[in-house]
Amino acid sequence: MGKVVFMFPGQGAQYVGMAKDFYDTFNHSKEVFDAADKVLDIDVKALCFEENEDINITEYTQAAMVTASVAILREIEARGVKPDMTAGLSLGEYCALVASEVMSFEDAVKTVRQRGILMQDTVPAGEGAMAAVLGMKKEPIEEVLSNIEGIVSIANYNCPGQIVISGETKAVEEASAALKEAGARRVLPLKVSGPFHSGMLQPAGEKLLEVLADVEVKDPKVPYVSNTTAQMVTSKDQVKELLGRQVYSSVCWEQSIEMMIEEGADTFIEIGPGRTLSGFMRKINRNVTVINIEKVEDLEKLKEIPSC
Repeated sequence: MGKVVFMFPGQGAQYVGMAKDFYDTFNHSKEVFDAADKVLDIDVKALCFEENEDINITEYTQAAMVTASVAILREIEARGVKPDMTAGLSLGEYCALVASEVMSFEDAVKTVRQRGILMQDTVPAGEGAMAAVLGMKKEPIEEVLSNIEGIVSIANYNCPGQIVISGETKAVEEASAALKEAGARRVLPLKVSGPFHSGMLQPAGEKLLEVLADVEVKDPKVPYVSNTTAQMVTSKDQVKELLGRQVYSSVCWEQSIEMMIEEGADTFIEIGPGRTLSGFMRKINRNVTVINIEKVEDLEKLKEIPSC
C-alpha cells in the first residue's frame, strides 16, 4: 500500500470565511480557534469570519491561515486518517509541524504571528518585489538571474512552468525583462508586502531564531519535509535552524513532492483553504491521488482513500 501525505497551503490562499463551517460543526475545530484567540493579541475568529482587509496583511494572514488549516486538520485526525509524511508550502510548513507533533498548535500560531511581523517589517515598502515566471524551465531562469546585478533569486519552485522570483525591486524588474526576452511565456508582478524567500529577508530569519529559542520542539511522530532542503526531517535537532533559513531560502516545493513520490507516496491530501497545491500536483505528477479538504462536505472525499 502506498503512503499518505498531508500537505498544507501557504500565504495567498486565505479568504474571509475559511474554515467557518468546521468551526460551526465540530468541537475539535472550534477548540483550535478558541486556542488561537487565547494565545494571540488579535481576534482570529473575526479575522477569518468577518469581512475585513487585515486578512491580506502578512502580519495577520499567517496566524489566520495556520489556525484555519489546523482546525480542518483536527477533524480529519478525529476520523482516524493518519499521514505517513507531512509537508507545507512556506507558511504551511508550520501546519506540517503540528500534524507531525513537532510543535504544539499554540506554539506554532504564536511563532507565525511573530514570523509575519518580521517578514513584513524587515524590508521597507517598495524596496523589494516578487514576480511569477510562467512557461520557462528552472535552469534557464537560474542562468538569467545569475547575470542580474543586485539581489534577485528564485523564491519558489512551485511546479513545472511556474517559478517565483524575489529580491530588490530594480533587480526583479530587470530580471523580469530579461526573462521575457529569454523565452518566458509571462512574467507577472505579485502583490506582496515584501521580497519573501530572498536574501533580503535574512535578518528576519535570524530574528525568528530568537523567537524559536523559547519554543519546544519534539522529534517528528511522522517525518515532515523541509521546504529548504526538500528532504525528510526525522529529528528535532534540525527543526529550528531550518525554519530560520526557510524565511530567506528558496521553497523547493516541486522537489519535495518528487522526493515523497520516490519514497512511496501515492496519496496527497491538501488540508486548508483553496486548491493551490492540488493545482501544482497536476503539473508535477498526474499519476498520484490528490484530494483537497477545505469545506465540511469535502470530508466525503476521504472515503476515496483505500486505507480510510
